[in-house]
Amino acid sequence: MHTAVLVIDVQQGLCEGPGAAHDCSGTIARINVVTQSAREASVPVFFIQHESNAGYLKNGTREWQLATGLEVQAGDRRIRKTTPDAFLRTELHEALQALGVQDLVVCGMHTEFCVDTTTRKALALGYPVVLVSDAHTSAGNAAISAQQVIAHHNATLTNISSFGPRVTAMAHHEVRFAD
Repeated sequence: MHTAVLVIDVQQGLCEGPGAAHDCSGTIARINVVTQSAREASVPVFFIQHESNAGYLKNGTREWQLATGLEVQAGDRRIRKTTPDAFLRTELHEALQALGVQDLVVCGMHTEFCVDTTTRKALALGYPVVLVSDAHTSAGNAAISAQQVIAHHNATLTNISSFGPRVTAMAHHEVRFAD
């Protein structure tokens, strides 16, 4: 097994309220297509959940739960994290190594934080990354819209070459897994 899918921070609290990420339902639907295709090819799927010690995204709260509509299967794995980097102080890297994973498919929420940081760390650890270009999202910020954040990261992350491994951006319907 050479590939794994990382679904980063697709949590209920990021899909509601005034700070909700852009197009949550569409993003979730596209993630579901990717994860279903991965499972059909026996590719492991990891759901990464951000958590805080108190308040927003506290472990076990409604907001911390995986988002409504996200399809999760019994064989999928879950990783809890407390920083934007899904590798930092988690068992993710060790779990990937134990499975013989050599490359990653990344999608999720809060592009400019957790998707970006985890993708860059994956490159630093030697994993080439397919960034699912239409299956990561943001709430935007005071300077740029969510759509601009997404487009910026699709362009920027694919231009990083200093780590060796590269990021390739692909739309959800272009992502293929070998059986």
